[in-house]
Amino acid sequence: MIECAKKCCELKVSCPVSDCRDWIDFEEDLNCVNIAVDKNGPMKLRQVAERLGVTTARAQQLEKAALPKLKKLL
Repeated sequence: MIECAKKCCELKVSCPVSDCRDWIDFEEDLNCVNIAVDKNGPMKLRQVAERLGVTTARAQQLEKAALPKLKKLL
């Protein structure tokens, strides 16, 4: 987990840096993708969609677009 996420966890406060690339508008996970993944582990598509504020269908579209890009990195 990155340093700012560790700090938010220690203080139990939501991340105030909304222009951070890891920021999400999801108070339950302290507005941080890193905390969400650390806290929940692998998530269902429905859970990801909820955190991103999109439909499950849109989250699936994003997943399908991202997977080939991630495979190229490996």
